[in-house]
Amino acid sequence: MTSDVGSKRPYLLRAMHEWMSDNGLTPHIVVDVNFPHADLPSEHVTDERIILNVSYQATQDLTLGNDQIDFEARFSGRPRRISVPMDNVLGIYARETGQGMIFTDDEPGGETPPDGDGDDKPRLRVVK
Repeated sequence: MTSDVGSKRPYLLRAMHEWMSDNGLTPHIVVDVNFPHADLPSEHVTDERIILNVSYQATQDLTLGNDQIDFEARFSGRPRRISVPMDNVLGIYARETGQGMIFTDDEPGGETPPDGDGDDKPRLRVVK
């Protein structure tokens, strides 16, 4: 494996978004608002995070890119252009069920660091 492996986050986010959309669920993303040039509706920020409805019904021109998420949506009746760096997306979940995925920091090479117990074998975790 090469050290130039990119982040899995955009691929996992797109897969979860597609699964939710195909199943009639409403995808929401949780975003850390602490990044430069953030133009997010501050009245909806809680604990330095904002939850955004990224369903096709709630957005226009939704693009789930490798580096960022772009769309237009209405906040308090006014249209706003939203651009969120992918690194600041903390997770995605379905509003109706709460099912989704929380993202951890991507390590260089796309591998998760060992958990410090001396056993460096990869582990799978159940995500609810």
